[in-house]
Amino acid sequence: MKLAILSRSPDAYSTRRFKEAALQRDHEVKVLNTLKFAIDLQRGVPDLYYRQKVLSDYDAVLPRIGASITYYGTAVVRQFQEMDVFCANTAHGIANSRDKLRSLQILSRHHIGIPRTTFVREKKDVLPAIERVGGAPVIIKLIEGTQGIGVLLAETTKAAESIIELLQSQKQNVLIQKFVAESKGRDIRAFVVGDRVVAAMRRVAQGQEFRSNVHRGGVAEAVELTDEYAETAVRAAQIMGLRVAGVDMLEGHTGPQIMEVNSSPGLEGIETCTGLDIAGAVVDYIAAQVDFPEIDVRQRLTVSKGYGVSEIYVPEGSNFVGLTIEGTKLWEQDINVLTLYRGNKVIPNPKSSRELEADDKLLCFGRLEAMRGMVPVRTRRRRSPKVKDLSGPPAVAG
Repeated sequence: MKLAILSRSPDAYSTRRFKEAALQRDHEVKVLNTLKFAIDLQRGVPDLYYRQKVLSDYDAVLPRIGASITYYGTAVVRQFQEMDVFCANTAHGIANSRDKLRSLQILSRHHIGIPRTTFVREKKDVLPAIERVGGAPVIIKLIEGTQGIGVLLAETTKAAESIIELLQSQKQNVLIQKFVAESKGRDIRAFVVGDRVVAAMRRVAQGQEFRSNVHRGGVAEAVELTDEYAETAVRAAQIMGLRVAGVDMLEGHTGPQIMEVNSSPGLEGIETCTGLDIAGAVVDYIAAQVDFPEIDVRQRLTVSKGYGVSEIYVPEGSNFVGLTIEGTKLWEQDINVLTLYRGNKVIPNPKSSRELEADDKLLCFGRLEAMRGMVPVRTRRRRSPKVKDLSGPPAVAG
């Protein structure tokens, strides 16, 4: 395999480890500076130049895109994708994860734990927003901060107001987030590769510092994750569209709470405390994908006219509840069930004898006309008030 590592820091620990792991496995590997590329576009021939020369052929790319060059970096990764080069993380996944608001918006529609969060612009909306997340203390985050930079703890509502007003006056976009007190200055970093967690560590803040990042002086220790935490980490990475990711979680009373999904997770802290060859696991995964690549099911299966991929929801009271997949007779309408989603569980290629339950979701491929009648009319979900209000029901804007 010929591997390109996109990095502006060839001497950084993570870059060196990835290169070393690839060489140990007899792969050809080069570290390429992301900003030295030129993107050439013409009909039918997407191409890349590197240092004014046509780029040679590569089998795979491992992007290490820093936050300061997200736009240009994702453009380079996207060009590799258009040239049919396997990318360990796609441009879309990197862009999703880099913006804290966008990533939480994506995660919020799934049954996955996240701290209650709000985003406001108007000064008069700040106080109600703080109350909606549960009141002070609250965490205030810059949308594009990294390594704990731009993450502040406001102990009181007054302090939160002042911090937000100052940041907004500097044209900074900020999130207001519930402070998960039970985490006690601790978080978990799970390193996800493909569909599994290859290593995990717990980071503990020191002294009065509430941020547990190793870059902020946090102490790391290896940890064995429960199935719940491991499955949550893998699902979060997959939802964000990332194959290699560092998933940061708080240990809340109700289970794991996703803080952030990092598309360029560092290796030094987690390799040091676990003693595991994580760089090697990433390189092995990339090599396996080059040999046997995954395909975009929606893109490939919708080429057939009249056929496509759709999701069928099984609500309470549906005739499908209690039936087996075979008993639904979907196959008679030229519909095949690819995956069953049940709560937090994802069941690929479910057996025809599996019985359906209320709130199941079926990812199916088949005749779109037949499936269209099975997709329920989209209705607005009822929302319960976030804060107890004895004066009456919450106001709803028209």
